[in-house]
Amino acid sequence: MKSIPLPAIRRYPLYLRRLKAYRMGGTLWVSATMLAEDLGFSSILVRKDLALTGLEGRPKYGFSIDPLIGAIEESLGWNNRTDAILVGAGNLGSALLGYSGFAQYGLEISAVFDSDPAKIGTKVQGVPVFPMEKLTDFIGRTHIPMAVLTVPAESAQRTAEQLEDAGIRGIWNFAPAKLKLSDKVVVQRVDLASSFAELSSRLKKDQT
Repeated sequence: MKSIPLPAIRRYPLYLRRLKAYRMGGTLWVSATMLAEDLGFSSILVRKDLALTGLEGRPKYGFSIDPLIGAIEESLGWNNRTDAILVGAGNLGSALLGYSGFAQYGLEISAVFDSDPAKIGTKVQGVPVFPMEKLTDFIGRTHIPMAVLTVPAESAQRTAEQLEDAGIRGIWNFAPAKLKLSDKVVVQRVDLASSFAELSSRLKKDQT
């Protein structure tokens, strides 16, 4: 399979959501033009994106929806379960644990770690909370590759370094801090402040 550019990867979840809606409505085949019109993209762009999955459409029919969904999910790595831990059982961490949509992406959060004695030994959304002292041992025993980081900014770098030392290869960073780690760790930052700033700025422009 060809290497898929990041912009296409970011569009794939939009395609998946629309394709699953088509399937629920009983549609069996879809064209790139149909997807493009519904999502506001150019048909050429959609055709290029779908071609990157390695799946070929049929003339006059387009793509069979089930195989196309499977090809996109495989390209994203969502067809296999990915185990993860969550570090930081605060309000944001608890909210993420309550999001049932992660299962659709193959993400399974199997343990939570926190430094608050009041939370240790409890469960958040059915997931057990362990002390930070057990983090390294847990990762070593389970070989979990990914961590979701929802700790305060002041402890984010230190916690991320601990995760790297323990063997974590990917960090989904919700902490309001930019992490500095080695190239061995893939970090994806979710910057809520920047996202909100963009939204509020666009709203302001629309009102002027």
